[in-house]
Amino acid sequence: MELFDLHCDTAFECAGRLGGVDLSEGAWHISLPRGDFLKQWRQVFAIFMPDEFRGERAIQHYEHVRDYLHRQESIFPERFQIVRNKRQSLDTEKKCRCIISVEGGSALAGKIERVQSLYNDGVRLITLTWNGSNELADGIRVEKGKGLTRFGRDVVREMNRLHMAVDVSHLSDAGFYDVAELSSVPFVASHSNARALCGDRRNLTDDMIGILNARGGIIGLNFYVGFLKDDGNAGMSDIIRHAEYMLSRGCENSLCLGSDFDGCDIPPDMTGVESMGELYESFLRMNYSEELVKKIFSKNAEQYFSDYIFEE
Repeated sequence: MELFDLHCDTAFECAGRLGGVDLSEGAWHISLPRGDFLKQWRQVFAIFMPDEFRGERAIQHYEHVRDYLHRQESIFPERFQIVRNKRQSLDTEKKCRCIISVEGGSALAGKIERVQSLYNDGVRLITLTWNGSNELADGIRVEKGKGLTRFGRDVVREMNRLHMAVDVSHLSDAGFYDVAELSSVPFVASHSNARALCGDRRNLTDDMIGILNARGGIIGLNFYVGFLKDDGNAGMSDIIRHAEYMLSRGCENSLCLGSDFDGCDIPPDMTGVESMGELYESFLRMNYSEELVKKIFSKNAEQYFSDYIFEE
């Protein structure tokens, strides 16, 4: 099977909390050997930015995790590659193809020229905020959160120019609508579920789902138990429940996976990336067509990045 997963925190955990262990060992949910069963594996590795990091401290943290990912590419050239263009993305050679993202615009340290710098480093997606505020906008946990700042608007425009995916997961509701109004390129919610099924504000309202779908954006289903069910007592079947809801709202061409592996508590009947085969089979047992399951697991994300992000 093929997998294109829009979000994991494995690099952040390996480079920091786990003391720099290589991806051959990995973290709790992802390692290179655990993904060996996949025919094609495209994985977005997030450089997570803690809300309290600003300025030079934010830059240093970003560079630390960036350097970790670049080092993995040099250590495991036959197994791991950072994707920077369309040719690399479509290469059929079996290895983990890494798309670098940044989870929190504080990595820009308030400097617009750093958008180009991150692009040059291989970053192709920026989640504008984490839960709190930064120079770009308020995150979803800020009470009465405001939308994009002037700098945040400049960043969205620059990301559009450079072909970088604008990610609204974690962004305040006001910020979501600012991006929807401003962005000239379809944007993404890399790891968010349906708020109608689980009321956490991190999830998307029906209106948001409709806007993302209508604009040609993509939505990655998040495996965190607290975003799957209000009581957190969630299983693998609840991922399918959220998928069914979004598909009922016309998301056949926009629904993807954004596991949040190594960044959250996943359902107890899953252990990590090796569980994706069982999830795939569970969709098929629910009488989803294999064509549709392939769209959710890889094809929709591949199409989006091919159309809007990766250049020749």
